Parts: sequence; C-alpha cells; structure tokens
Amino acid sequence: MTMKNDLLLRTLKGQLTDRPPVWMMRQAGRYLPQYIKLREKYSFFERVQTPGLACEITLQPIDIVGVDAAILFSDILVVPQAMGLEVQLIESKGPILPKPIKTRGDLERICVPDVDERLHYVFEAIQLIKQELNERVPLIGFAGAPWTILCYMVQGQGSKTFDEAKAFCYTQPELAHHLLQMITDTTIAYLKAQVKAGADVIQIFDSWAGLLGKHDFENMSLQYISQIVSALKEETAVIVFAKGAWYGLKEMAATGAAGLGLDWCIEPELARLFAGNQVTLQGNFDPAKLLSPVSVIRKEVKEMLRAFGKERYIANLGHGILPNVPVDHAKAFVDTVKEFSWS
Repeated sequence: MTMKNDLLLRTLKGQLTDRPPVWMMRQAGRYLPQYIKLREKYSFFERVQTPGLACEITLQPIDIVGVDAAILFSDILVVPQAMGLEVQLIESKGPILPKPIKTRGDLERICVPDVDERLHYVFEAIQLIKQELNERVPLIGFAGAPWTILCYMVQGQGSKTFDEAKAFCYTQPELAHHLLQMITDTTIAYLKAQVKAGADVIQIFDSWAGLLGKHDFENMSLQYISQIVSALKEETAVIVFAKGAWYGLKEMAATGAAGLGLDWCIEPELARLFAGNQVTLQGNFDPAKLLSPVSVIRKEVKEMLRAFGKERYIANLGHGILPNVPVDHAKAFVDTVKEFSWS
C-alpha cells in the first residue's frame, strides 16, 4: 500500500514538492479539548502506557488540525523509566525523578534494559497507530537525546539551568560519559524497535542542548546523537532537533541526519548557510506567536515559508505548541502552509 500523503518523506529525501509539509511539535496533546477530556479520566502514564489511548491521542491532530504527519504520543522519560529509575509526572508541575543519579553507586541501580520487555507498550501503540492511520500520513517516532535524558536523570526534575546535571558532568566526567553511553545504547535499541514496529521517521529531541557551549555540546551531546543517527540512518530518515544549539548545525548536518529542527532564534538564511544544502531544515515559528490574531499568523507563516524557500524544508514550530493556543489558531498555521504554493 502506498502512502497517500508522503510529502514529509519526499522532503526528507530532498525531492521537490508543490508545497512544504507541515506538522507541529507536541501536536498530540494539551491544547486540544478532546485530549483534555482524556486527561481528566486517565493519569499521564496511563495515557502513555495504554496502546489504545496513545493511538487515539496520536490521531487527534490528524483529524482535527489536518497536519501532514502523526507523531507518536509518548514521553522522552520512558527511557530512564525503562532503565530502572522511578519517574513521576505531576500535571502542570512536570517530571519528578525521586532518586536521581549522583554517584557511581547510583549507576548500579540502572541498566541497559531489554526494550522489548520494558517498552513493549510503545511498540504496540505504533502498530495500532499504523493500522488506524491506514497510510494516510507518515508516523514519526522519537526519543530524547542522551544529554537531555541525563539532565533529568541527574537533576531529578525539570530546571531552567540544569546546573546540578552540568556540575555532575564537569566534576565526574568519566561517570557522566558512562551514563551517556548507557542512555545511547538504550536509545538505539528503542528507536530500532520503533522502526521495526512501523515508525516511518525518527526525531531526536535535545531540548537542553542550548545549555552547553559549542565544545561541550560536541563532547556531551553530539557524539552520542551521532552514534544514534549512524545506527538508524540506513533504516529510516532521522531528524535531529537540538534546541538552542544553532552553532552546531554544520556538525549536526555531518552526522548524516536527513533533517535538522530549528528553534525561532536563528534566521532561515543563516541556518541554511551553516547546515548546507544536503539536509532538510524544519521549523521555526515561535509557538507563542500562535497566540497572535489569525491574520497575523497567516502573514508571518507566509513570510517564514518564503524565507526558507522551496528546497528541503518542513514547516513546523520552533518548539512544542503551548497549552493555551486556541485550536483555530493552530489550524490557521497548518492551513496557511497547506494553501501555499511555490508556483
């Protein structure tokens, strides 16, 4: 069976299309009334770990907003959970990992798990989603980048600076690299299993990359992302989104990733200059701008599309959609891209 809407896949291969594909990070979730109803009935991890619910939530934005790709409803913190750390998710407060990694002894509490045993619910959800999607649009699977996962595993909660995680890396570098490698090995196995279950594209989220300078980014993040891309790129297209790490675009492009996600703090022309022409760029509308009047959203989206140009470009936000964005504003973003034509 052929994919009815394969814009995303063709763009990641560098093929020219009549218009850019469009999807939004965090499109499955918190801004949709249909999702909020499920949130009132089920806890976060019930929603993530029940394949039927994860499937329903993944499909909501396809039916409601009309995006060109589905992204699996899950969470990056299922990886530390599978490795043996307790993860709690408190609504509107964020994640808590009550027993974070601080010492060599703490590393003995975790392992590189059998992903089929610990994360089977993700693969079951993917199979169900693929069945329900019926080749309407591609399905994006994902994982957190090792550096971002380490931040939570060491800090034990969300943070704006992750100073404890950074201190851990600077004061116990050998331990930090050992942990990063364990996360990397787990993530490779996890993403390979997502592809085997049916994911068409993979995205790696390095949400906290921008907390590192260029040298530290290459040392503590990029070398591990690079291993993941190398392990997967023959099987599927990989998009790397390292928020705030614009200074590493050239090096990220060199990993062999098919796409690079951009936040709103870099100009399209500069991003293309750094990344080169052999990689697809994705982004980079400021999610807060979706709170503007619809007429402003439409105008600014068109400006963004023209600035990126027609080759190797996927329209998206520069980070996840905010919970307070009205659905018709999200739809205006998507519709403006879908109505756009390069001709």
